[in-house]
Amino acid sequence: MNVTLQAICMIATIALLLAFIHVPLGTWMYRCFTDERDWAPERLIYRAVGVDPRIEQGWRTYAVASVMFGVASVVLLFALIMAQGVLPWGLGRSQDWHTAFNTAVSFTTNTNWQTYGGESGAGYTVQMAGLTVQNFVSAATGIAVAVALCRAIARSNAATIGNFWVDLVRACTRILLPIAFVGALVLVAGGVIQNLSSPHDVTTLVGGSQTIQGGPVASQEVIKLLGTNGGGFFNANSAHPLENPNGWTNLFEILLVLAIPFSLPWMYGLMVGDRRQGAVFTTAMGALFTLSAGLGIWAETSGALGSMEGKEQRFGIVGSVLFGTATTGTSTGGVNMMHDSMSPLGGGLMMLNMMLGEVSPGGVGTGLYNIIIFALLTVFIAGLMVGRTPELLGKAIGRREITYAALAVVVMPALVLVFTAAGVVLPVAKDALLNHGPHGLSEMMYAYTSASNNNGSAFAGLSADQPYLNLTLAACMFLGRFLPIVLVLAVAGALVSQQRRPATAGTMPTHGPVFTSLLVGIIVIVAGLTFFPSLALGPIAEALS
Repeated sequence: MNVTLQAICMIATIALLLAFIHVPLGTWMYRCFTDERDWAPERLIYRAVGVDPRIEQGWRTYAVASVMFGVASVVLLFALIMAQGVLPWGLGRSQDWHTAFNTAVSFTTNTNWQTYGGESGAGYTVQMAGLTVQNFVSAATGIAVAVALCRAIARSNAATIGNFWVDLVRACTRILLPIAFVGALVLVAGGVIQNLSSPHDVTTLVGGSQTIQGGPVASQEVIKLLGTNGGGFFNANSAHPLENPNGWTNLFEILLVLAIPFSLPWMYGLMVGDRRQGAVFTTAMGALFTLSAGLGIWAETSGALGSMEGKEQRFGIVGSVLFGTATTGTSTGGVNMMHDSMSPLGGGLMMLNMMLGEVSPGGVGTGLYNIIIFALLTVFIAGLMVGRTPELLGKAIGRREITYAALAVVVMPALVLVFTAAGVVLPVAKDALLNHGPHGLSEMMYAYTSASNNNGSAFAGLSADQPYLNLTLAACMFLGRFLPIVLVLAVAGALVSQQRRPATAGTMPTHGPVFTSLLVGIIVIVAGLTFFPSLALGPIAEALS
């Protein structure tokens, strides 16, 4: 099949499937977080942890709960990884302390950056009781924060934005667990393994030796993708045939990555009482994703045959680029190809997807609250241009709101640029690069971009398993996750206390093609002004050379 026709067919198939599921899934999520009743298993959890689900929290209490839950998760997961040598199904695997700390921070922050090989660094107990559990609760944390911000916009003259523990539990029990259960069965049917068998060596037909891996892969693979976590059970990640066996499982895994991020805007529209508002976000997300996918496929197919370097034959160029666009456009660290071997412009696009601020369509929860922050910036800038008071759905966007929003936007670029600059000049980090020159800059910048955006995908070429890189990348992951969460919740606190004003003739509409175009323009301009000089020195310079 012609590559262009193949790309159109695959993108259209994904778009149709998302169009089919986003309304029922978004509606279900709306009902989950507006339901007055608690399910019996949820009540047991609340009793066990001492939470009163009827008590709502102000934004400060909500923020403290989310951050402290993250800190506690890091401590417990770090202890579990360090103790795996004495645990059942440890398989004799271990990690250095700095690697274990990096891993604990990584999976707690929904990043899943891995500086260890899955086959050698984590036994089955750590995979199931540590990493898979964090894949659920870290994704649920993102959803909870997004829901809290939606409530703040929908409510008038209130003081509370919900209960973090209730939102966290409901995201797990009502959304992530049921879909993951069904998705795991689909993956098993497609050839993904699910067992507790230890790796064993076999003799091949030509007399060689090969290690056949085992493990509870499907149960981790499904939530790694559904929760936009990333991270591979095996070192080859989703390029491994036991994680992603064939073309249709590859398409299914792409759908898992995009399902919740593209459905959350529908939930937002229902929560604020105007479905057109959600349609604006869906359109903006879809436009950015489609443009990136199209450019990426063009970059990788330029020339007589296109570049298959670093890609799996069973996926081809289109299936590989679409997977990469889906995972870098969200906060999913899964990869089914070697990004380091992409063309300079193709690899640069994977970076740019993350640099856009995680909105194309962004991670589970994080994509929605980040695009709402960009919407606040858009109405503020547009209001200044036409001389109107900036408002979003009847809430005035004043000094306090725009200060918090602007700070939330600059956290990620500051982390990326500062740590990348240090990495390319300090010998302890520079010596870890496989390449130098523009491609070496891309390797270093990709690592810190991935960590600061809580993406977790690897460009490869960087030997990151050493103390300096493990600790600085962990710092980027933690700060890149929780500083924006606190600032987003501060925005929620500022908005929820306002009286919602009725629309007048002077109110700027925040729906329709004009506002959608402004929103996309602001997202692209902010990323361009921030990162274009760095991209010009890295992938663009490499492409021109």
